[in-house]
Amino acid sequence: MGELNRDFVVIGENIHTTRAITTKSSSLVEQGGVEGLAFKAVNGTDLFLPLSEELKAGQDYRQKRIKHVKLAVEAGMSEDGIAAVAIEYLRKIVFDQEGADALYLDVNVDEISVDPAHQARAMRWLVDQVQDMSQLPLSIDSSSVELIRTGLEAIRDGAERPLLNSASLERVEGLDLAREFNTRVIVTSAGQSAMPDDADERIDNASQMVEATLKRGIDLADVFVDPLVFPIAVDSSYGLDSLSAIRGIRKRFGSGIRITGGMSNVSFGIPKRSVINTVFLVLALEAGADSGIIDPVMNPMSRVREVDRSSLAFRLAQDALLGRDESCSRYLAAWRAGELG
Repeated sequence: MGELNRDFVVIGENIHTTRAITTKSSSLVEQGGVEGLAFKAVNGTDLFLPLSEELKAGQDYRQKRIKHVKLAVEAGMSEDGIAAVAIEYLRKIVFDQEGADALYLDVNVDEISVDPAHQARAMRWLVDQVQDMSQLPLSIDSSSVELIRTGLEAIRDGAERPLLNSASLERVEGLDLAREFNTRVIVTSAGQSAMPDDADERIDNASQMVEATLKRGIDLADVFVDPLVFPIAVDSSYGLDSLSAIRGIRKRFGSGIRITGGMSNVSFGIPKRSVINTVFLVLALEAGADSGIIDPVMNPMSRVREVDRSSLAFRLAQDALLGRDESCSRYLAAWRAGELG
């Protein structure tokens, strides 16, 4: 059980324009005939962030999802009176993650717009705002290398070294940015043109990326490897594939690197996601992971370290994650019966 006490680097994932809540969320209320998000600011003030008409006209809202970080970023960048409230909404997200022991704050604006110029403005604005709110180093996250550059250029002189999220075989040039800006870097197991099929392919792709970082003079201690975590709701083997890859990467590179990943991806499409996420973090730590891109508020590491392994919820989640519960059928049956706590 010593693995659960290993030094663990939490990369808080919540400042991300893909982040969504459902329209059943208790924070969604109506005030004066206006629908919006009620929240308590860091200073204790009760505030209200109205939903925009653009948001309510979109597909996500019709599907009962609200991309609340995107809403706050768009409102914060606006020149109307709600901008200050939107900034306080983002400040609360930052504050809560910092209080939950995040060591990096991941910043991603990819879904703010399809317009690269608008994405760049949003990245510069958000990086600047978050630096006003916290001294924690940032993880600059995008599927676009150019947008990552924009984020890194907005890092202030004297700030803690940022993390570049991420580089892969399909965009090795991300490593050149890491070298240029003297960042730490996440390298993923993605292939040149496709996602890996199994654990062996994850290990091979990750190994090629680690070698590429070393050839560029990047210290091994500055490398975080992401073996890629996919939803077990799509394929029951995905959990075990990721865990096997973590073991293989740790065996190959020893303690010199960090192993991380978007751990909550594993539970996408499954109810009681926090149960699956917590158990997966336990298994990932035991396999050799020592970092995670996670929601530290919903899945605090204290819960991971104190989890009751004898509980029905743990055992069912573990079986689902290890591919011993086809289509998560027993887990889902227990959820429907209200047996997961």
